[in-house]
Amino acid sequence: MAKNINDQPFDESTKLKLEIFGESFKEWFPVFINDPYTKEAYVFDFFAGSGKDLTNYSGSPLILLDKAKGDQKQFCNTIRKKIHFIFNEALEDKYQELKKNVDNFIGDCKRNNNCRDCVFNIQVMKFEFQEIFKDKQIQNILNNKKIGKFVLLDQYGFKEINDIVFLQLIEFPKTDFIFFISSSFIKRFKEHPNTKKYIDTEKINFDLVKPNECHRIIAEYFKQLIPLDKEYYIHHFTIQKEIYKGNFYGLIFGSNHTLGMEKFLKTCWKTDPFSGEANFNIDNNFENGTLFYNPITSNKKEQIKQKIKKEILNETIQDNISGMKFSMQNGCEPKLFTEVIKELEKQKRITRYGDINYSSTNIHKVKNYCIKLAK
Repeated sequence: MAKNINDQPFDESTKLKLEIFGESFKEWFPVFINDPYTKEAYVFDFFAGSGKDLTNYSGSPLILLDKAKGDQKQFCNTIRKKIHFIFNEALEDKYQELKKNVDNFIGDCKRNNNCRDCVFNIQVMKFEFQEIFKDKQIQNILNNKKIGKFVLLDQYGFKEINDIVFLQLIEFPKTDFIFFISSSFIKRFKEHPNTKKYIDTEKINFDLVKPNECHRIIAEYFKQLIPLDKEYYIHHFTIQKEIYKGNFYGLIFGSNHTLGMEKFLKTCWKTDPFSGEANFNIDNNFENGTLFYNPITSNKKEQIKQKIKKEILNETIQDNISGMKFSMQNGCEPKLFTEVIKELEKQKRITRYGDINYSSTNIHKVKNYCIKLAK
């Protein structure tokens, strides 16, 4: 039986995971409720748990509902389309607790805000993951191009999100997903038959990988599954458990839209200003002003800036759109590309043609300009 993390207080690493879930959803939600081409939105939490820990600290379902209200209830007051929440928990005792906690949340919300009805459609279900994920109605929703979807998969371990599920997730239109995976356990038990059933560890070279980098390598494994002709965005965040310093697990985020990737990167860099991918100093970067600080090698942003410069000066990157996408594909926000452009222009090494702008967000709306080397 899976370990029940809800029958004890959440540790700090679990709270961080939940915070990232919440912040990512907070960035996602207003985009889809304001999108005129999205007729309704679905929020799936397929491993919802009981909704609270032993100290009443909110789990993912209640965090999602709270973020959906918005500050000062602005979303509740302005929503003009259907918003559905599907919370699923397979274990009977946790399912019953989840129903009670969701009902209490809605009741408290109505009383505190003098609401007659909840503006959201909320369903609490009890299915095994594979059963609900393969359900025809759920699949129809996930494949609907007119519906926005936020999919949260806080699985125990790693066995539910295998190659097949991942390849399905990246094909769903208007869908952003985040899933949890126990990367350390995959590395530790890479030769075990039960591990190989779900992850093809023969394709992952763990030999030269440090323990703190195992989640980064697992994320790269999933990236390699994406067809070469498909534009898709993946980013990851490694979490080190405080009690067991050698235990690393993390989150993998996926989106088929640049804006989805922008939003998640914003959350990650806000959490980790060093590298945007961990709750610890994953690359042993040195602080500015310390003995071993190097402005190039001690800073991920500077390293990626050098890569962007090289791509521009080699004429591999010849326009702003591909440059901002290159920045995101390397785990940095698109504004990093704009910083490089400004530097190269100041040095009179490039010239720009077309709709000249310094936009560094909403790539899907930005007007294109070309970059040429200065004579």
